[in-house]
Amino acid sequence: MVESPCKKLCALNSADICSGCGRTREEIGNWMMMSDEGRVRVKKLAERRLAALAPQMPTIDSKAAHA
Repeated sequence: MVESPCKKLCALNSADICSGCGRTREEIGNWMMMSDEGRVRVKKLAERRLAALAPQMPTIDSKAAHA
């Protein structure tokens, strides 16, 4: 069984892609019904989406956060 990539940081952007795991709204909804092969495919797509989103994601300056 392929584990869900969910990181419990769910937030869908304007393209309906979760900024926590990289899956689309549809992929999240269909996850429980997918075969292991389908889940592996979705996880690979999600990883690519997250990599593409990374430059757009806000970062937290740890020094400023503790000032």
